Formats: sequence, structure tokens, C-alpha cells
Amino acid sequence: MGAYILRRLLLMIPTLLGIMALSFAVVQFAPGGPVEQVIAELTGQGDSSTQRISGGSDLQGAGEQFGDDLNGQYRGAQGLDPEFIKKLEKQFGFDKPPLERFGLMIWDYARFDFGESFFRNISVIELIGEKLPVSISLGVWILLLSYLISIPLGIRKAVSDGSRFDIWTSGLIIVAYAVPGFLFAIMLIVVFAGGSFLDWFPLRGLTSENFASMSWPEKILDYFWHLALPLISLSLAAFATTTLLTKNSFIDEIRKQYVTTARAKGLTERQVLYKHVFRNAMLIIIAGFPGAFITAFFSGSLLIETIFSLDGLGRLGFDSVVKRDYPVVFATLYIFSLMGLVIGLISDLIYTWVDPRIDFEKRDV
Repeated sequence: MGAYILRRLLLMIPTLLGIMALSFAVVQFAPGGPVEQVIAELTGQGDSSTQRISGGSDLQGAGEQFGDDLNGQYRGAQGLDPEFIKKLEKQFGFDKPPLERFGLMIWDYARFDFGESFFRNISVIELIGEKLPVSISLGVWILLLSYLISIPLGIRKAVSDGSRFDIWTSGLIIVAYAVPGFLFAIMLIVVFAGGSFLDWFPLRGLTSENFASMSWPEKILDYFWHLALPLISLSLAAFATTTLLTKNSFIDEIRKQYVTTARAKGLTERQVLYKHVFRNAMLIIIAGFPGAFITAFFSGSLLIETIFSLDGLGRLGFDSVVKRDYPVVFATLYIFSLMGLVIGLISDLIYTWVDPRIDFEKRDV
């Protein structure tokens, strides 16, 4: 197993480089880069949030200088001083060739030095740290709800396959899966958050304004009070997928010969189910855990965060792409890709723990 783990760790290096190289080629050369963003702001065509760039430099005043035309190198730059454009390129790092920029970025990221945001006077790590509590709060509880409810329900549906309980719950699950999370979120707001009927739940943030002055029991209740509607909106799809996956996996295992043999030996249905079927049926659930983990903890949900005014990683990623804030875009991509590769390895190790018959040493990576 040690050799397998070492091979997987070594394979992470070219995989991560490939992800970063492809993303760099696609994003870095896309039109509307950070230089264009500043130019658009100076000429009154951009978002006021891009007025300041990293390091606290305020370059608006420099844009008032006029000089020669820039031969169309940057859209909307006609009339701006070429020296000012060069200063912008240097500050954003565009005075270097693309390959050199990519090499410097990878070298910095290998040392976990992610630099500062282009348009926020804050380091990328601090910025991610500010948004992470929202995403963690949503991700932890979605994952727990999804697995703690869906797995027992899926087992019950598999055991009672074809019964009225199975048919009714399947209908509810399919409907829940078909309704988009953001649409259900709007419905919850209309009914329960002061829309047209009840005003039971808040609409903004994770906590109330007087959170600091509350006692610990009050803080816990306030926290879940704010999380209730977002969690319900986000958990529907994950709940449905995990439940049906668990049910189908258990049904496939129950029909196999070793289950018939176990029953013939006099084992109870509970012993057959949890000592024999459970271990084999859960392999496919474990296989989907890394994807569920990454989705729940790191991807965030832009629409849900926007609807409930939650400032998490979903909104951060979207804003960074729109504003071409490359340090934030590439740093989050690097961190999440690395986490995904590590979680994938952990998933394989869990495979061997659940079923010792699996031996990755005898297989090619």
C-alpha cells in the first residue's frame, strides 16, 4: 500500500500542473483582463469596485493623462498615456511573457504563496478565510444531513422495495430532485421569511447583529435559525441522489448468491443486511464521497448565497472571474484541485478499510 500511496502522490504533480496550465491558457488570454478592467473604470465603463488595485495604489489620477493612441492593444484605451498603461501592466505582472508568468505562479503556489488580490487590498488567503465560514457552515450540515438521512432511508427502501412506503417516498424524492434549489429557496422565502405569509426566518447572514452579546445556547439557536432555509434549499438534490444510489446499491447486493447462502446458514435478516450486504453495498457510496465532499465544502452555491445574502466562496469565485481577479481565481482553483486529489486518495484508502479484499498494489494506477 505504501508504494501505491507514493505513486498517487507523485501523479498529483503532473495532474495539478495540467489543470493549472489549461486554466491559465483559457483564462489568462481571455478578453477583458485586469488592465482592461481598470481602463474601463477610468473611462466610466466599469464597476466602481475596481477602483483600487492591490498594494493600495490608486491609479485613477494617472488615467487623466492623455497621449498617443495605443494601436488598439487594449479596448477603450485610446487617449490614455502609454506610460500609464505600462505601469498597469507591470503592477499586474503583464510586463513578462506568458510562460514566465505561469512559471512564477507555479513556483509561488508550490510554496503556498498566493499573493494579493488585484482589486482588494488583502491577501488571497485572508480573503478565502473570510468567506470560508459560510461555505463550511453550509457544506458540513449538507453533507451530514445527506448521509445521515439518505443512507438509512435508502436501506429501508431497498428492504421494502415495491411497497407503498417505497413508492410514496420515491415520488417525493423525484419531485424534490426535479425542483431547482434556487426556485425552492424563493418559495421558502415567500412562505416563511416575510414574503407574503409568515415571517419566521431571517434573510441575511449567518448570525444576528447582536450575536456577540448572546449566551451560548442563544448563539447556537440563532446560528441554526439563519441556516435553516439555505440548508433546506441546498440539501434537496443531494438528499435525493444519495437515497436512490443507496437503495439501488443495496438491491443489487441483496439479489446476489452470497446473501442466499448467508440466509441458508440461519442468519437473521439484520445480520445478513449489516454484516454482509452493507459492506459491499457501501462501496459505491464511498466512491461518490470525494465528489460530494468537494461540492459541499468548496464549490458553494452562487444562487443560494445570493438569495439569502450569504457571502461565501460561491460569490467570491463568481466575482473574481467577472473582474478577472486572477490571483483569487487561480489560487482557489489550485487549492480546491489539490484538495480534490488528496480526497480521492483518501477515498481509495477507505475502500481498503471497508473491504480488505481490495488491493490497489496489484492494479495499475
